[in-house]
Amino acid sequence: MTDDTILDLGPQTRVIARLAEGVTDEQLADGTPCPELAVRNMLGHVLGLSVAFRDAARKDLGVTTDTDPGATAPDIGPDWREQLPKVLDDLAEAWRDPAAWTGMTRAGGVDLPGAVAAAVVADELVIHGWDLAVATGRPYDPDPAALQTSYGFLLAATQDPTRGGGIFGPVVPVSDEAPLLDRALGLSGRDPGWKA
Repeated sequence: MTDDTILDLGPQTRVIARLAEGVTDEQLADGTPCPELAVRNMLGHVLGLSVAFRDAARKDLGVTTDTDPGATAPDIGPDWREQLPKVLDDLAEAWRDPAAWTGMTRAGGVDLPGAVAAAVVADELVIHGWDLAVATGRPYDPDPAALQTSYGFLLAATQDPTRGGGIFGPVVPVSDEAPLLDRALGLSGRDPGWKA
């Protein structure tokens, strides 16, 4: 992704919204590829990061952009089925503004350039979309542009010697001939063969 490229997050946020719509109440307590997060917590995480990165795009810095995402166990409220699709739409709309991609912003208490924040949120949406899909037994077809951005972000992050591995855990080796999604998952520290 170059500095003059604006990725439309709308296709990927719609993928997430469709996945969330299919989650049954009975599945909320099921496990996900993140051992410490049940489906309800993963949905809560996606909701929280969507708010934070929406505000980061708007440069509306404050509590939502300053909070460390690992500080609390995310969860959902009773109105999450109405709230999540709206916040996902707002997130995509906020990143359609070219100003979101310029200058500095903040998310998760970290200051970063707008274009980098966009790559981070694309990665979060792609990887956590897969988490939700496999945890609930649903097919997953991420937006190709968001997937490419996610893969590029993860590849660059694993090349950084100060990181010591993947973003979400140690890199899982995946064949160079594997589909791009599997390679991105491996770079994120996930086993593409994970099953519920």
